[in-house]
Amino acid sequence: MEWQASPDEYEKLVIRMNTPRVVIDNTVCATATLVKVDSARRDVILLEAVQVLTDLDLSIRKAYISSDGCWFMNVFHVTDRYGQKLTDKRVIAYIERSLGTEEDDFTAGSRDIEAFTTLELVGTDRPGLLSEIFAVLANLGCSIVEAKLWAYKGSIAGLLFVEEEDSGLPIEDSDKIRHIQARLGYVVRGSTTALSSSSASYVFRGTNADRRIHQLMFADRDYERAVASGEPSVSVQNWTERGYSIVNVQCSDRPKLLFDVLCTITDMGYVIFHGTIDTTGDHAYQEFYMRHSDGSPICSEAERQRVVQCLQAAIERRASEGLRLELCSADPLTVAEATRTFRENGLTVTRAEMSTKGETAVNVFYVTDAGGHLPGRKTIEAVIERFGDDSLKACEDRPLRTGKMKSGSDRDEPSSGSGGLLRLGSLVMRNLSNLGLIRSS
Repeated sequence: MEWQASPDEYEKLVIRMNTPRVVIDNTVCATATLVKVDSARRDVILLEAVQVLTDLDLSIRKAYISSDGCWFMNVFHVTDRYGQKLTDKRVIAYIERSLGTEEDDFTAGSRDIEAFTTLELVGTDRPGLLSEIFAVLANLGCSIVEAKLWAYKGSIAGLLFVEEEDSGLPIEDSDKIRHIQARLGYVVRGSTTALSSSSASYVFRGTNADRRIHQLMFADRDYERAVASGEPSVSVQNWTERGYSIVNVQCSDRPKLLFDVLCTITDMGYVIFHGTIDTTGDHAYQEFYMRHSDGSPICSEAERQRVVQCLQAAIERRASEGLRLELCSADPLTVAEATRTFRENGLTVTRAEMSTKGETAVNVFYVTDAGGHLPGRKTIEAVIERFGDDSLKACEDRPLRTGKMKSGSDRDEPSSGSGGLLRLGSLVMRNLSNLGLIRSS
């Protein structure tokens, strides 16, 4: 009797045959670790790979992206937060394990945690708003376990993961949830205000939460309120013969820059087929060959302008201006007290991130004065004195890298600033060479 594979067995065989192949190489480049990923083509696989690397706080200094039919090939030149090669075997093993799996629901970089009540917040920003939000939650007996809030161009958006202060359990009382929504809705005034809440056994953390904030601000159309400028520089043009739209991005380099750009491109419904990313000093160059998910390029001037505006907004949202303040405390009420102290001293919070490690809450705030400039020394000293320099510290944001780029295998000439059309053949050949699939001449 002839054996026939069942549909489930056939599907498992196809998955095993198409499992991504991950190679991590520390010998090719003198200044960075190469992470090579080959896999069957999926529209979001590039974003997923970049998400794993940014979850680990790694810097992507260079990248080559190329697809050949149903196959996708990527190579990333990465360093740790200090600008060094990856040497921690646990980090390398985690990358291999995370990128070497094929899953429908991507969860690398996240972890299952006890259920929290999740609040999504979108509204109009104003001085003292953050202080009022935390004061309301504290007054209602809500403990903030983790939070991310961004302010950009007069808007504020964020995710807050809260629990009952007394029991440490998620808030399941529907009447109390509606009461929280009503109180916060009154505080976050404005026609764009929107709040939602839910209890779930799994919540997105880290860059997953970042992507959700991008989506909330994009839905709020914050990009329409941005003032046109030359920085960051974004250009879009079509390569009609090959049916691609070519996007060029030039701006100052910073952590998670590539992730922010890819989030917006993906959420706008575009698919990247080829691309090159390069950093020279503190400047980043990115070039992408992309199409709509239906296979068509950008087809109108209005659409082209919208892509430019959305990418500029995606880059600027996280690039918070201001002084970084770090607050560590085991008392959840300290956060509300800190934001109130900032307001009383004329400081504006442009971005805030809160998390809990054991019994200690770790909070990061970026603050400016009322005019949007770096606050004065006397003001910061007064705020620090209020909490003590053991709890509240002012610090510079970490540098993008510690050493200068060396010439050699880690350097290619960046693409032209005007975004001129590159010949796809040479682009693919160069990417194949960097992926190690052919020898470089």
